[in-house]
Amino acid sequence: MIKYIIIDDEHIAHDIIKGYCDLLPNMEFMAQCYDAIEALEYLSKNTVDLIFLDLNMPKLKGFDFLKTLSSPPKIIVSTAYSEFALESYELNVVDYLLKPFSFERFLKAVNKVNKPAVAPAKQTSAVENEITPNQLFLRQNKSYIQVNLNNILYLEASGNYTKVATVDETISIREKISEMIESLPKDEFLQVHKSFAVATRHIKSIEGNRIFIGEAIIPIGKLYKMNVNNLVR
Repeated sequence: MIKYIIIDDEHIAHDIIKGYCDLLPNMEFMAQCYDAIEALEYLSKNTVDLIFLDLNMPKLKGFDFLKTLSSPPKIIVSTAYSEFALESYELNVVDYLLKPFSFERFLKAVNKVNKPAVAPAKQTSAVENEITPNQLFLRQNKSYIQVNLNNILYLEASGNYTKVATVDETISIREKISEMIESLPKDEFLQVHKSFAVATRHIKSIEGNRIFIGEAIIPIGKLYKMNVNNLVR
């Protein structure tokens, strides 16, 4: 579960963000704060995983508040002002949502929070080595399907759509393959062709210019041959 708070001086912003979060099963609402001072008081006694942060607030502006935190949680900025986007990324903000934003755009930001960090290698038992499932929401038509990242076999470009092949099903989403690859852990997924990316954990074998994964045979493009060569060295 992702424990989150909302810091915004507008009541309607709280309603929209909380309403979107209520649609996602992995989001746990913790508190609503209407200015940064109130948020500082809450955070002095509680810990959270994520803050939805407005920038233009009374008493203490959003970025000034963020700079006071010694170990900030992940931050998603939600604001009506586009001119602060560059500064936000210098402060390691996860995403920058311009109001008004759609649920689809909101979902893309939250998926970035779900994106797993690369953990340092360590020796563990077989049971301890099992990775906690990391979830990603994919939009297929008008529904949102929660997918375990560990179950994704490969991606295939199909015009303006991307086919996401998993161990159980194939999901077609209206998103370019380049955008989809960007949202996935780079150490677990490898682009091997202009139209294909594969989950390295599921590769059965590599023979010539072909990758065998699940029941599929994936071609290796000339421009991506080096990616595959680096994988087997």
